[in-house]
Amino acid sequence: MFTPLQKLADWLTYGVFSIAPGSLLGSAVSFFLFDTVKIFILLAAMIFAISLFRSFLPPEKVRSILARHGQYAGHFLAAGLGIITPFCSCSAVPMFLGFVQAGVPLGVTFSFLVASPMINEVALIMLFGMFGAQVALLYAASGVVIAVISGLLIGGMKVENLLEGFVMKKAEADLAALESMSWRGRFAYAKEYTADILWKVWPYVVVGIAVGAWIHGYVPVNFLAKYAGADKWYAVPLATLLGIPLYSNAAGVIPLVSALTEKGVSLGTTLAFMMAVTGLSLPEFVILRRVMKLQLIAIFAGVVGIGIIFTGLLFNYLLG
Repeated sequence: MFTPLQKLADWLTYGVFSIAPGSLLGSAVSFFLFDTVKIFILLAAMIFAISLFRSFLPPEKVRSILARHGQYAGHFLAAGLGIITPFCSCSAVPMFLGFVQAGVPLGVTFSFLVASPMINEVALIMLFGMFGAQVALLYAASGVVIAVISGLLIGGMKVENLLEGFVMKKAEADLAALESMSWRGRFAYAKEYTADILWKVWPYVVVGIAVGAWIHGYVPVNFLAKYAGADKWYAVPLATLLGIPLYSNAAGVIPLVSALTEKGVSLGTTLAFMMAVTGLSLPEFVILRRVMKLQLIAIFAGVVGIGIIFTGLLFNYLLG
């Protein structure tokens, strides 16, 4: 489907820009042009479709749905809703607070808190475009498993006492019926939402692809694989730890996943890094401190971190 785009990227690189074919610069520029256009086409099409569906699930309705379901069904539902109502790790915290105050079980809210930033449409679309459906589905499935198990474990610990006191204060329920939105309104919402998301993520996409293009063109083949290949036992834990101090949109990380994988770094290792950046970022911990005591933040980080490491190792085993 994207063959014409590759031909266009090569024509611009070697014809219009007169870069020597086979050169390191040419390889990097062609990679940058092709991946940038391809990713933006995928993002625009898929975000528009997903946002149409999301127009039926405003935050108030999501909160109401979660509050009505039982514990186990609630975990899977919360993780699923986290995928289709993705927030960055920082903006997911206010939703977490609202869920707890609406009476949603604490463990269920953690399933949402984990899934929402870790699995989102940008990541799924870009993984699908770069690696295919198998990797995208494995990523989504592993994220759901991490979210559900994390929620079950934390919920089973009965750690409500580790929340700050104001968190457990019940919020007044908003029982007003949601105004029906016409299809014209939903299309307008989807168009506006797509434009807003693209405007927010385009710098991350461009910078991420630019770094990925540099790695693609200039980093020697097998150089990184020597130190971060699937045979290195420490690669996945180290990648997870390195991702925690960073904070980035998934759109900025996935091009690096593509470039690093191409250079021989195992896919599980790079995905563990991406999940740590999006799901265990240091800014998220700072904001979580407003609603949780340090012990609960440590439990949350430990449970999710172990899940990410396990997922990275599993990817390396299955795809190695």
